[in-house]
Amino acid sequence: MQLSALKLARNRREWTEKRAAQRLGLSQSYLAMLERGQRKLTPRLARKFKAVYGLSPTVLPTSELFHPRVNVSGEELAKTLSALGYPGFAYMKARVRERNPAEVLLEALKQDSLESRVVEALPWLLLQYWDMDPEWLVRQAKLNDLQNRLGFAVSLAKQVSRRSSPTNGERTRALDELGQMLEESRLVREDTFLKKVNTDVEREWLRQNRSEEAKHWNLLTNWQPEHLPYAF
Repeated sequence: MQLSALKLARNRREWTEKRAAQRLGLSQSYLAMLERGQRKLTPRLARKFKAVYGLSPTVLPTSELFHPRVNVSGEELAKTLSALGYPGFAYMKARVRERNPAEVLLEALKQDSLESRVVEALPWLLLQYWDMDPEWLVRQAKLNDLQNRLGFAVSLAKQVSRRSSPTNGERTRALDELGQMLEESRLVREDTFLKKVNTDVEREWLRQNRSEEAKHWNLLTNWQPEHLPYAF
């Protein structure tokens, strides 16, 4: 969370420093120092500000030393997505610690293979939390060679945004900018999109039947916006 955003969030609530400090369980002077950037915002405090001010989970802390795990189960990812409000997993009512959606997105994209029900949720993350930090996303994607997978997920989300909410120009512009940032580091090597391709026949079929966006991002996949039931 940018420290300048703390004061903005408080002002949106129309709270004085005194009232906000009481709600947060902090002294007024300490809150003032946090808002001025004179004290470090710890992960614990970031979660408290999110809860009290009703902020997006995109304000939750991310690590510059982020290492997305591999071999994460689809069940675990589904529970994490449920905690972030994904309608497809609303029935789970999972009690897991809420995470920044940017970390969840990259960790999912790191997997070799995922169930379709989880893959469907990834463009939704970009649509729902389009205010994710783009610089952090691109930097971490490059460190993990995920820029093509992320670029394709962004392209799916962008197509949905244009179709379902043509008046939401701010979101579409944010997705456009993220896609353009990823263009600069697009990988030449061919990859799959969260699904193992076991035979040459399947590989060739995907080459022939993939979308222009998948071809652009050098991915063997036939995913289309129409395959995303909760994105529209």
